[in-house]
Amino acid sequence: MEFIDYYKVLELDKSASSADIKKAYRKLARKYHPDLNPNNKEAEVKFKQINEAHEVLSDPEKRKKYDEYGKDWQHAEEFEKAKAQQRQSRQYSGGDPFTYSSGGGGAEDFSDFFESMFGGGGFRSQRRQTGFRGQDFNAELQLNLTDAYKTHKQTLSVNQKNIRITIPAGIENGQTIKIKEHGGPGINGGPNGDLYITFSINNNTNFKREGANLYKTEEIELTTAVLGGEITTETFDGKVKLKVAPGTQNGQQVKLKGKGFPVYKKEGDFGDLFITYQVKLPKTLNDKQKALFEELKQENL
Repeated sequence: MEFIDYYKVLELDKSASSADIKKAYRKLARKYHPDLNPNNKEAEVKFKQINEAHEVLSDPEKRKKYDEYGKDWQHAEEFEKAKAQQRQSRQYSGGDPFTYSSGGGGAEDFSDFFESMFGGGGFRSQRRQTGFRGQDFNAELQLNLTDAYKTHKQTLSVNQKNIRITIPAGIENGQTIKIKEHGGPGINGGPNGDLYITFSINNNTNFKREGANLYKTEEIELTTAVLGGEITTETFDGKVKLKVAPGTQNGQQVKLKGKGFPVYKKEGDFGDLFITYQVKLPKTLNDKQKALFEELKQENL
């Protein structure tokens, strides 16, 4: 999550033309496209960086700001505003109010502007300095569905610093949470940016999750479906015994209340578990079994 050099990402130098940028983007996007690199997390990160770099460098206005301010290009307007305010404060020095008296002659020196912002000496250091908020960071954190079932803590490395975060039970796939002031450092005394973490949940179970509800298919014997009985089934927090009603149909669904997934940030609140019965039909029958089915057939069953 450190500063990314967009030119290096696209394997270009700063003199690259718009056509060079477009060509490099197409080449690298094709090379690192997720469809050509399934389950390759490094390629996925590279692909995101390539798209981000192209978005900035292909836009003349954004590229101009990026070339001038580097990692702080998103604060360009604030920098320009501060420069204008500084220019006004330096115009009058006892003579013609429209005489510019920076001591340098013509337009103000750009390095003077940064010196005044980041702590120069003499007259400049006595002025009120302008602070700017740090850059927000974005990260993706992968979890297994079993990890998302319980509230737990994890330690992340962000910009070479370790932070410990609490992940609430029931976090959703694609959900983003904000960790305040754990982004880029503030500029000139300004506040730090924030860290935004987007969760990618890998379902490592045989349950299907929809919000706080869980779904699964359970096979039952034909005799159990016809006559009824009892089966043992897995839930997310252990095994339970389940009564099967006589005459249960193939595809019939039952609900186990409160046996689903935790509801996000609602301690002790769970969704439901829905079980769909799949009746197992015999593939082969012996003579006795065939005779019994023939008898049932005669009874129009």
